[in-house]
Amino acid sequence: MSTDGSFQPETAPVGYYGLPIVKAHGWKDVIGIYFFTGGLAGASSVLAAAAELAGQPRLARHARRSAMVGLIPSPFLLVADLSRPARFLNMLRVCKPTSPMSVGTWLLSVYGSCSAVAAALDELGVAPRLRRGLTVAGGPLGSMMTTYTAVLISDTATPAWHEARRSLPFLFATSAAASAGAMTAALSTVEGRAHPAPRRLAVLGALGQLTTARHMSRRLGLLDTYTTDAATYRYSQASRALSISGAVGLALGKNHRALTLLAALAVAAGSLAERLAILRAGTASAQDPAHVLGSPPGPPT
Repeated sequence: MSTDGSFQPETAPVGYYGLPIVKAHGWKDVIGIYFFTGGLAGASSVLAAAAELAGQPRLARHARRSAMVGLIPSPFLLVADLSRPARFLNMLRVCKPTSPMSVGTWLLSVYGSCSAVAAALDELGVAPRLRRGLTVAGGPLGSMMTTYTAVLISDTATPAWHEARRSLPFLFATSAAASAGAMTAALSTVEGRAHPAPRRLAVLGALGQLTTARHMSRRLGLLDTYTTDAATYRYSQASRALSISGAVGLALGKNHRALTLLAALAVAAGSLAERLAILRAGTASAQDPAHVLGSPPGPPT
């Protein structure tokens, strides 16, 4: 027992028969990509709803298309991780409010249907009132899409994720905002000059992601695997470089379509790299017995 009351084993801790004390999650990298696409879709829908209410039809259209970029692959990524489509359908048989997995499955289904219909009506140019109503309704649902995966991974025995439970929702939200702003800005360059709102959102989201990730890393202390695990370190460094360079490019290249497009894609790639870093950091902390024994207990439930 150390002076601060935490348990510090005298020898290198190992589990029974050399196995990890906590079983690491079985999620593949496709779930890290889903964290990205789900956040991208949700934050884009929030932007679309705000643009619709502000009377900005061009921006709302591009934001809806950005939401589709993230929404379309999301169910396929989940099915790829579950291995069988029937497992996803079985999760819809019961709605359990106390289960983040159950709530997330229903949220994706309801939000996805709402956003997909709104986007289809917009592309077809029919039922403008219904399209507007579905777009506005997609805003609150989209905001939940940006952070529910943070709650999902925090509600586990993975030491790094559980210890970072207060920071992860902010990190996921800022990362989603960065990707949504970047993708909407990139899509808007196809028809001309990028709208300033998504560019600003991308820059602010990227800065928020960098700041929150740095703050979370410091608060984790000995549980911080961002610097001790090689794969996590590579992903986090890539995220940092892409986010900074992309944010600078968006801030300085507002009059250059090619630069705006490249900078926006860099910010989006930085957001993806950050999600993969978070996924890998959780795996590394669960596989290290020192992290499991040294992590403080969670609050009583």
